[in-house]
Amino acid sequence: MILVTGATGSIGTHLVRLLLDQGAPVRALVRDATKGRALGCDIVVGDFDEPASLAAAMDGVEHLFLNAGGAQPVEGEQPMIRQQKAAIDAARAAGVSRVVKVSVWGARRGGRLAEGAHWEIEEHLKASGLGWSMLRPSGFMQNFITGAAAFTADGRLMDAYGGAGVSYIDCHDIAACAAALLTGSRGLGEAYVLTGPQALTAAEITRELSAALGRAVGHVEVSPDDLAAALRSQGLPARFADDVAELSRNVAAGSLAATTTAVRDLTGRAPRTFAQFLAANAEALRGGLLSPARS
Repeated sequence: MILVTGATGSIGTHLVRLLLDQGAPVRALVRDATKGRALGCDIVVGDFDEPASLAAAMDGVEHLFLNAGGAQPVEGEQPMIRQQKAAIDAARAAGVSRVVKVSVWGARRGGRLAEGAHWEIEEHLKASGLGWSMLRPSGFMQNFITGAAAFTADGRLMDAYGGAGVSYIDCHDIAACAAALLTGSRGLGEAYVLTGPQALTAAEITRELSAALGRAVGHVEVSPDDLAAALRSQGLPARFADDVAELSRNVAAGSLAATTTAVRDLTGRAPRTFAQFLAANAEALRGGLLSPARS
């Protein structure tokens, strides 16, 4: 049995579908029963902060896909650290043999925000005695549909990276890599940096979006300091805003511009281009934050 956490998210929905198509036994840990039933697999309704639900979800599980948990700091704490450590401990207690964890590119001791949080979780997993593999993706292409990428009120993409490129990856490709590791024997003790086929600048992204939507989508450069000020004006903690600004400076210096062969190595095919991603998600794009009615 394979347990998928974060099963109704951008990666998890693709992963469940891929595993079911392969005939693999799949269970999903979900918070919303209605969304969970739509996945078409066995579900357990629960939460990372509910030990009993974690234990129930892990019963009979051999392989765990570890994703999700609180991403934003709450009063200075990263809930994801506590939550994913609890899932790892529950997996060990249940006799799970392998964990495939979604981490982040650049995970390291003392890293800002998710970089530091994922490093701490990775270290806990490595020390657990469980078999493990780490997936460290670049920025998600899905961010340009879900709204995780920042747009102005008039629909322009905010570029806080000074025109630097980012090798964005489709979550479908992350899921495909996870499926390969969860259903095979390779990759134990390995960490994979997952990227798309090329680094794209904000100008290139907006050209692709414009072509897909059939109308012009612009972009505007925003300094990291101005981005931090905007976040603070929205009521977000100053430390969080400053950390986001620092991460933006790192990206502007090229920290997410490289590409790797990991997707092809694990799946046997090239990662999707941004144009292929947009074509595969045309309906969601037309109804998303960039639709004329909302821009």
